[in-house]
Amino acid sequence: MAGFPGVVSPSEVLVIAGPTAVGKSSLALAVAEQVGGEIASADSRQLYRGLDVGTAKPTAAEQRRVPHHLLDRLDLGQRATAGQYRTWFDEVAADVASRNRPLIVVGGSTLYVHALVEGLAELPPVPTALEADLLRVVASQSGARDLFDELAAADPKAAATLDPTKTHRLVRLVGVWRTTGRPPSELWAASQTPRVSSRLVVLDRPRETLYARIDRRVDAMVEHGLVDEAKALLDRGPAARRTLAATIGYQELLPVFDGERSLDEAIPLIKRNSRRYAKRQLTWYRRYADALWMDARTATPQNLLDAPPKTPGVR
Repeated sequence: MAGFPGVVSPSEVLVIAGPTAVGKSSLALAVAEQVGGEIASADSRQLYRGLDVGTAKPTAAEQRRVPHHLLDRLDLGQRATAGQYRTWFDEVAADVASRNRPLIVVGGSTLYVHALVEGLAELPPVPTALEADLLRVVASQSGARDLFDELAAADPKAAATLDPTKTHRLVRLVGVWRTTGRPPSELWAASQTPRVSSRLVVLDRPRETLYARIDRRVDAMVEHGLVDEAKALLDRGPAARRTLAATIGYQELLPVFDGERSLDEAIPLIKRNSRRYAKRQLTWYRRYADALWMDARTATPQNLLDAPPKTPGVR
C-alpha cells in the first residue's frame, strides 16, 4: 500500500489521535479492517470496567468486527499511570506482532499517546502522605496553579510537559521535586524508555463543527443511559465516586445525585467541559512536529495511508 511504509506492518504502529468526538474510533475501525489489523485504546477512562456510555467505549459489535485491546483493565477506584499503560501496551504490541498483524492505536489521552511516541522516564515514588497533602492542595481554589508555579520555577522543562487536565501528574512531579530535591527532567534524562516505532496522525475539524459534534454526542449518551450508568456505578461505594469525580461526563452528574443540581443544569456542563477538554487536547498535540494532521471530514483509510506529512492544523 502506498505511503506510510511499514506503518501497516507489525514492525510499526499507527497512532490515530485527536480531540474527543472528532471521529478517531470510526476511522481506526475502517483502517484496521482494511489492513487486517487490531486496535489498542489509548484512552485512560476506557481502562475502567463500567465506564462504557460516558467514554464512548467500543461496542460489543465493534469489538467483534476488530479485536480491541487495553479496555476494562481497572476497577473503579484504581489508578494507572502512563508508565503502567506503557507496560501493558508493550505486552499487547508483542502479542499482536507475534500473530503478524498490524496494530492501530486510537485515543485522546495525551499522556498515554506521549508514552508511545516520545517514551517515558521512571521516576521515584512519592511518599503516600506527601501525595495526599498535594492532592488536598490541588482541590483548593488556586492549588493547582500554585503547584504548577512551584514546578515551573524548579523545573521549566518538566512543567512544559504537563497536560493541564492531568492534575495527578502535576502532583507526582511536584512530589518528586520535594522528595528528591532534583528537577524531574534531570531524572528523566537518566531513565528514558524508548519510543515506540510509530506514526502519529492527529484528526481535527473546524472548531464550530467539532463543538457541534461534542454537543450531539453528549445528547446521545444521555439518551443511551449515561445517567443510569453513572448512578449504578456510584452505588458501588466511595472508590467508585473517586473515579467518577475525575471523569468528564460523570463528575457533572454527582451533584445531581446529591440533590445539589438538576439534570437540566448538568447536561450543558458536560458539553462545556467536553469542549474545553477538546481544546486542551488540540493544544497538546501541536507539540509533535512530525505529526500528520488531517481533516476528519475527508479522512479515509486510503488517503490517510497515502497522505504525505503536512504542517499542523486543519486549513
